[in-house]
Amino acid sequence: MSKKPTYIDLFAGCGGISLGLYNAGWHGLFAIEKDKMAFGTLKKNLILKKNHFNWPKWLPQTEHDIEEVMKNYREELKNIKGKVDLVVGGPPCQGFSMAGKRNEGDKRNKLIDAYIEFIKIVRPKMLFFENVKGFTVGFMKEDLRGKAYSDYVTKSLRALGYNVEAKILDFSEYGIPQRRKRFILVGLLEGDAKTFFNFLEQDKKAFLREKGLKQKGTIKGAISDLHQENGDIKSPDSINFRAGIYSRSKSNYQKLMRREASPKIPDSHRFTNHGNEAVNLFKLLLKKAVRSKRIDGEERKKYGLKKRGSTVLGENDPSPTLTTHPDDYLHYLEPRILTVREYARIQSFPDWYEITGKYTTGGKQRAKEVPRYTQLGNAIPPLFGEQVGLALRKTFTYGKKHTL
Repeated sequence: MSKKPTYIDLFAGCGGISLGLYNAGWHGLFAIEKDKMAFGTLKKNLILKKNHFNWPKWLPQTEHDIEEVMKNYREELKNIKGKVDLVVGGPPCQGFSMAGKRNEGDKRNKLIDAYIEFIKIVRPKMLFFENVKGFTVGFMKEDLRGKAYSDYVTKSLRALGYNVEAKILDFSEYGIPQRRKRFILVGLLEGDAKTFFNFLEQDKKAFLREKGLKQKGTIKGAISDLHQENGDIKSPDSINFRAGIYSRSKSNYQKLMRREASPKIPDSHRFTNHGNEAVNLFKLLLKKAVRSKRIDGEERKKYGLKKRGSTVLGENDPSPTLTTHPDDYLHYLEPRILTVREYARIQSFPDWYEITGKYTTGGKQRAKEVPRYTQLGNAIPPLFGEQVGLALRKTFTYGKKHTL
């Protein structure tokens, strides 16, 4: 047993759960993420800035596909079998999501088998699995016949000897200023996985009180120090764009996000160059549209909305679930969409955490690249991840009962 409990992050994205575990006193072994841009964000912050991972020499410190890792480094993985305290992460959710094109044939769905195979090889003492709520809804596919992938994963892990418990949790109940319901599964080789959810629930009020946070946050409380009306400057990382500056912090949440080594200029706070037609439409929506309610279907015609739908954010509400499409949401006060930094704030990434890569991508590249907005739309909020890390440490039993 190491002094700090150890974990491996699968499908790590830009590092949301890893940042949470870092803050909860865990130590990373390595992270597997296929996309170059998302891994670049994780590497810049958690490897280079924080030296958080005790990265093995046999695994190059770059982006990796999980199936390639299991193929090329199988013996090395077998050598750490039973020695890892925790494996975290869930396969990409696009094929299961109810918000997008739910696709039972999406090849990313097959990554569940890769996840289970990895667990079988490494056999961690605990596992934490996260996915979209749609993961619990069945597909009418021949191999599953209407059964949900959540059932498949649960049965597969139980067959490997894990005590498994799963629930749908709403992150807005844990201090995240966003209504974000997710399927959460925990598995233990020893002990009762229900204990994790008991600890998570009973400790959240004290955790948030210590952070100076309310249980339910608002968008205004998260991002009102980032308004464009504060003033703007030439974007530090994009030609022909303007970027925002800070006003003073206006909430405890903002103070928390800016507490550690916060930059003088907000990172990734680049404003979109909207055309006059778009700005006029946004101004109309800010005056007329119902807040926090998606404008879709026939109602789109009323405002001349051409795209699939939009939501005008309500300043005193939590945000809806942030997607990978930033133009799904209109700022609650200003005629514009949210910036990447505002996305990061709503997802509880602190301001010192730099988001790297392209801002957006389009066309066929959308299926191949994970730019900044997408990285954040896919992420587990670090503030929730920290609570997960603390609850897992209390839950863990190995031999005699003790906490990590």
